[in-house]
Amino acid sequence: MRIATWNVNSIRARVGRVVDWMVREDIDVLAMQEIKCKPEQFPAQAFEDAGYELAIHGISQWNGVAFASRHEMTDVETGFPGMPGFLKGQEGPGLPLEARALGVTVEDLRLWSLYVPNGRALGDPHLAYKLDWLERLRAHAHDELARDPQLALALMGDWNVAPFDTDMGDPSFVPGQSTHISEPERAAFHAFEAEGILDVVRPLAPEGFTFWDYKQLRFPRNEGLRIDFVLGSPAFADLVTAASIHRNERKGDAPSDHVPVVVELALEGEDDDRPMIF
Repeated sequence: MRIATWNVNSIRARVGRVVDWMVREDIDVLAMQEIKCKPEQFPAQAFEDAGYELAIHGISQWNGVAFASRHEMTDVETGFPGMPGFLKGQEGPGLPLEARALGVTVEDLRLWSLYVPNGRALGDPHLAYKLDWLERLRAHAHDELARDPQLALALMGDWNVAPFDTDMGDPSFVPGQSTHISEPERAAFHAFEAEGILDVVRPLAPEGFTFWDYKQLRFPRNEGLRIDFVLGSPAFADLVTAASIHRNERKGDAPSDHVPVVVELALEGEDDDRPMIF
């Protein structure tokens, strides 16, 4: 089974690219972020015509997450327990929840499509929201694995954190002055390691960025960031046989500023009728 994550930066603007890529790369399940539409606005027909069913969580023209799958999706969950909300200028409980998390179960895999808050700037309330959001996600993952240590759990998406210095190639991000590379954000990301939830892509694809800003020729200069990840529980990691970052999807007409990240899983009893490649 081939599972991917991709911040598509508006699915209505890029539906053709996304579906064509999924079919070409034989993707079974795709987690999408920044779909930027409500469910009724989602271009579902193109996915359905290609053999995919959909789970969609979108509230407005901002944020939004979705799944497209060739397999049945069950236990669909919009938002995780304890997920905080945000409203500029407001604090406390009861704030509006954004469309940033969607969970589904596919073939005994528990998958989450996640769009972690950006943080905006050091000292901005949005950064406090981001750190709280990540901590609540970690707590939820901890509870899930405490209930079922053999759960094949994957947390996939745009994390808006570059956890290592080698993940940051954009000179506009300055240590001590910029989000995405601050110590609190990196600590929040690495806290998942203490739960046994690890980056399953890096051991197999150790190099490569996943995001390049549209401005300042960032992509031709390869001044990017590695901020899109698939973090997996031990049971999920044990299934991973290959991983890749599809850099070429940043090329061509009207690309997203992010590219897909793909993992390949060996599931028990799964038939693989793909042609062998030598």
